Amino acid sequence: MYQPQPFLTRLTFKASDRPEAEEARERLIARYGDVGEESAQVIIALGGDGFMLEVLHGAIASQTPIYGMNRGSVGFLMNEYSEDGLLERINAAERAVIHPLVMTAIDSQRRNHRALAINEVSLLRQTRQTAKLRISIDGKVRMSELVCDGALIATPAGSTAYNLSAHGPIIPIGGQVLALTPISAFRPRRWRGALLPRTARITFEIIEADKRPVSAVADNFEVRDVLEVHISEDRDTSLAMLFDAGRSLDERVLAEQFSA
Repeated sequence: MYQPQPFLTRLTFKASDRPEAEEARERLIARYGDVGEESAQVIIALGGDGFMLEVLHGAIASQTPIYGMNRGSVGFLMNEYSEDGLLERINAAERAVIHPLVMTAIDSQRRNHRALAINEVSLLRQTRQTAKLRISIDGKVRMSELVCDGALIATPAGSTAYNLSAHGPIIPIGGQVLALTPISAFRPRRWRGALLPRTARITFEIIEADKRPVSAVADNFEVRDVLEVHISEDRDTSLAMLFDAGRSLDERVLAEQFSA
């Protein structure tokens, strides 16, 4: 038997440190109240895309849906800001469910560092020397040596961020693939990367790590002087973002592919 979804009314508001975001939070709390994060059905994020990532990371344990409103700059992951009809907008919103990447980085002291990435895991050279990376997929070496400034693995949600700037492909949110994109590849110079099944387990080994040190970054968590980096999708963790009807994340990703 069909069970109607409950009307979402319990909200909590989070704002970036921008003055316009903090002022908006105060006005919205005065109008709609704030039940606190533990009791909230929806988290309202006020800021830009960077702040949305911060709030998403904070919601990993609770997996509470997040509805963002742009009080920042870019706002690709945010809805337009309006104080009117907020409950109605939230309850009519379209839901995008994303799964983060899990990164395990082994540093030069053989210490393991684990972190989740909603957008991408990137490997970046630390000095003027180019990085040399060996890439294995599911235990099989697919590229014995990539000479580059770095490389990244992007989720569909992150494919329009750093990945796109590095000339990687845009992936629909429902796409069952991850993007492997080189950053300023020197050899092989014409290699543009690969699309990998979402079940892939990716390993980067750093060649000549002492001479050519590399850092690994999972969104904003950095590990320096890495020797190996292992990356896979964390299907046990689901994060939901809410978008105004007609302005879903799928629609934004599709429109981005036809922008000038």
